[in-house]
Amino acid sequence: MRYRTLGLTEWKISEVSLGTWQVGGRWGEPFDETRAAHILHTAIDNGINFIDTADVYGDGGRESERIVGKVIRERTERIYIATKIGRRLDPHTAAGYNRENLTKFVEEALQNTGMEALDLVQLHCPPGAVYDQEEAFETMEDLKKQGKILHYGVSVEKVSEALKAIERPGLATVQIIFNLMRLKPAEEFFAAAKSKRKGIIVRVPLASGLLTGKFDENSQFDEGDHRHFNRNGEAFDKGETFSGVPYKLGLEAVTEYKRLLGEKFLPELALRWILMFGEVSCVIPGASREEHLLRNIRASEVPALPKMAMEELQEVYDQYLREIIHPQW
Repeated sequence: MRYRTLGLTEWKISEVSLGTWQVGGRWGEPFDETRAAHILHTAIDNGINFIDTADVYGDGGRESERIVGKVIRERTERIYIATKIGRRLDPHTAAGYNRENLTKFVEEALQNTGMEALDLVQLHCPPGAVYDQEEAFETMEDLKKQGKILHYGVSVEKVSEALKAIERPGLATVQIIFNLMRLKPAEEFFAAAKSKRKGIIVRVPLASGLLTGKFDENSQFDEGDHRHFNRNGEAFDKGETFSGVPYKLGLEAVTEYKRLLGEKFLPELALRWILMFGEVSCVIPGASREEHLLRNIRASEVPALPKMAMEELQEVYDQYLREIIHPQW
């Protein structure tokens, strides 16, 4: 495993880390604490030292946050927990990102994880107006001063939101969707983030599994899986599901990516492509099975992709996806 610096935190974190959305649900499989703990321990055994969760992954966060905290307390290594708050608001409005609510969410996350302080707390894809609100960011600064959190960041939907967020001096990280289906961050955000020493955490790196190359037009998803019920943004931003790419169009692009990268190694090479961008601090693919986790970790061992391959992959995006994806996020 290779390690990179996470922005202003100066932590050295595994370049392939672990996202735990699958632990909490909406992927068609029920929560299984034994399986979740095994995946977490296996991740740590293989060099992962940064784990991302959220207070909506499962029953009020009590599943994902709780099992992540439990496993980390059982280990002697320094493992960093990043969690996210705000999406439990109902309705999910900018007004809800106030001092009372954010403080309550942080205190509940502390209780769920069993930690004395939270390493990194991220506002969880807040409405656009929040990025101009002083109260939300002043509250995070105060929680940091109180020792309840060590650092804070944001998870964003759009590049425009990321660019606003990094203007906050105390903000340490930005979590953003970036993959072979979503290239805009590299063109318009990465350099700006680097200039301000902001950590970049890449989420949805395999486009909800599209970039594993395992799906086709006949693939079926469980009714409880967001890939079944959120393709058009019925429950949350459609960019969270298949990176917002229409399913059939995504399959066409994947066919080209398979041709260039090889079907057998597409997932590893799709992750390695992300890591070719030095501004990226880490990538956080999820895993509901051990074999998926170990496959993802191998991306850290893959040699650098040749310049010609990078250019050819760019051409696929330009031909199939740029026109529809670039303007939206």
